[in-house]
Amino acid sequence: MEKETEQRNPEYLSASTQGHSHRDQSSAATGDMPTYQIRAPTTALPQGVVMAALPGSLHSPQQLAEEATRKGELRLMENREAARECHRKKKEYVKCLENRVAVLENQNKTLIEELKALKDLYCHKVE
Repeated sequence: MEKETEQRNPEYLSASTQGHSHRDQSSAATGDMPTYQIRAPTTALPQGVVMAALPGSLHSPQQLAEEATRKGELRLMENREAARECHRKKKEYVKCLENRVAVLENQNKTLIEELKALKDLYCHKVE
């Protein structure tokens, strides 16, 4: 049957198991691997016939323009979202800085008052 298929279809892959018939179950037990031969087709494309590219790989100018527009809109949308996130982080950072300034101003005020009190205490003892 294999010979009939090979004769009818020249692209048929013929298998042999190194001296064993392909129907022989002993090849699986001994670990013999089948070997394959690829037969070249006997017919070629007629002259003037060109192989087509993969479907979907060629686009019309309108499809290319729509794709460019879609990509541009997507880029703008992603850029807006990134800008929104950047502004949110900047506001959060500025708020943290303002809180830190308030804490440091309070500490500075407390230290100035403490310094004045110590100066007054020291100046009165000297006299």
